[in-house]
Amino acid sequence: MGQLNFILTSDGSKTLFNPEVGEHYHSRHGALQESRHVFLNSGLKYFLEGKEEKKARILEVGFGTGLNFLLSANYCSSNEIYLDYTGIEAYPLSLEMIGDTAYHQYLSEELWQTFLENYKMLLRHEVDEVELNPYSKLSIACTKLQTFETEKYFDIIYFDAFAAARQPEMWTHESLAHVCQYLESGGVFVTYAITGNLKRSMKALGFSIEKAIGAPGKREMLRAVKL
Repeated sequence: MGQLNFILTSDGSKTLFNPEVGEHYHSRHGALQESRHVFLNSGLKYFLEGKEEKKARILEVGFGTGLNFLLSANYCSSNEIYLDYTGIEAYPLSLEMIGDTAYHQYLSEELWQTFLENYKMLLRHEVDEVELNPYSKLSIACTKLQTFETEKYFDIIYFDAFAAARQPEMWTHESLAHVCQYLESGGVFVTYAITGNLKRSMKALGFSIEKAIGAPGKREMLRAVKL
């Protein structure tokens, strides 16, 4: 992986630019805003709405800086919701780089410190899964999407891969079918993108699709529910 550089986005939060891929990890219009809108609000909160059982199992494609996980874990811990979270990340960031994101300002200090301590153990493969607190569990599969396998099933997929123009192999029908096999019926798939090919693939995979309002800088995003 080439030299990654921190970029300050429009809402004051940080993201990273990957020169090899030619892409940012988050929207330059606001990393924090995008993560909250696309994944926390349109994914996790949407799934939980109206449900009596307060738990969620999330699979994220593209763990990256951990922002989507941290916001989700912070929300779940604050609301006594049990979160079982698995991230897929072929090129995990170093502990030092994760620390330099300064995401602690958006979370409880206890969650941030516990995350850093446990992220180090996950990086070293000392453990397969960690419990950050009584409400949040995390595991990270350090592999490519196409070779990811698990016995778990999930309620929500956060699809946060780099854009199709930069990483087309992540958005093929085969890649989408591979990851969506792990989503329960009634489960929610969310991503910041929306294209004709993506909509056709999701429909063919047995999803109802919705054009939802996009994060700042994007008019629309895709949310799909597995039938």
